[in-house]
Amino acid sequence: MSIRNILICTTQVPFTSGGGESHVQGLRRAFCEAGYLAEVVALPFKWYPPSEIMRGALAWRMLDLSEANGKPVDLVIGMKFPAYLVKHERKVLWVMHQYRGAYNLWGTAFDDLSTYPEGTRVREWIRHCDTRFIPEAKRVFANSKTVAERLRRYNQIASDPLYHPPPRFEQLRCGAQGDYIFYPSRLEPQKRQELLIEAMKFAHTPIKVVFAGNSSNLKHYHSLIKQHGVGERVKLLGFISDEEKIEFYANALGVCYLPFDEDYGYVTLEGLLSGKPVVVPSDGGGATEFVEHDRDGFVVAPDPRAIADSLDALYLDRERARKMGVRGREKLQAMNLSWQNVVDRLISAA
Repeated sequence: MSIRNILICTTQVPFTSGGGESHVQGLRRAFCEAGYLAEVVALPFKWYPPSEIMRGALAWRMLDLSEANGKPVDLVIGMKFPAYLVKHERKVLWVMHQYRGAYNLWGTAFDDLSTYPEGTRVREWIRHCDTRFIPEAKRVFANSKTVAERLRRYNQIASDPLYHPPPRFEQLRCGAQGDYIFYPSRLEPQKRQELLIEAMKFAHTPIKVVFAGNSSNLKHYHSLIKQHGVGERVKLLGFISDEEKIEFYANALGVCYLPFDEDYGYVTLEGLLSGKPVVVPSDGGGATEFVEHDRDGFVVAPDPRAIADSLDALYLDRERARKMGVRGREKLQAMNLSWQNVVDRLISAA
């Protein structure tokens, strides 16, 4: 059976957007450019109370995606939990992440599932669903080695890492070396911007930090800046345009990205493609996969003093920082990450 009509299945938290949404739209665009008719099917996702997680998963299992408006659906691509649980005779999964509260975030400061009385029961139910229904797919891909390792460790499911280029990858460029470190991302606990804010208190050089991204609790970050007495060295830009983001990447001294056990990490990729050394945490998951310590960036302990030391090192030896950035950019370019490769592998897997 030939493939023409493709549905990309994902979940969407209303009123939010980020790397996951860019990932899905990038895939749809790539399919369309390759000559396929592709659409995104997204259902809203609510994780509280935990019973809503179960209802959301059941909604996907109940959907009939065999055809739509008289057109057969030739292929379904499942992306995020619980969308990848959908039934279809020709289903390929490209897992962005599972429900992380039931896996790698369970019992951490970023877990809220365990705080509910029924949390343990729902966690077991989620793991059961993944272990039972993910293998229905003709093939399972993961968007990083980190995600593939979680599937293997928790569910004994084999998957192949399938990398893709970040948004704006064709526009990213290397400009001048400024006196600031750039950290573009939503300001939220799991991204751990507070580590970098506190690190400025321990930096011995006059290096500065520029944050770009929305936050639902901006007052918290302003209070941290005031608490640590680093107001003259830390700037919160809020939301900025793509053009502005490219400019800040291009002219930074370096890029910092400090998430806890990230799935993939666009900031790391974009920083390297902008020819900048990237500082990432040793527990950063997918955010660390592309950084070789002391060659194209620094992999440091998630500790403000250690982060400050790495930033001082970049500031004190700009030629070293420049060479690290060149090596990182060359490495990423040599990997030839492309959407065409993604399309070819997903289609061949079907």
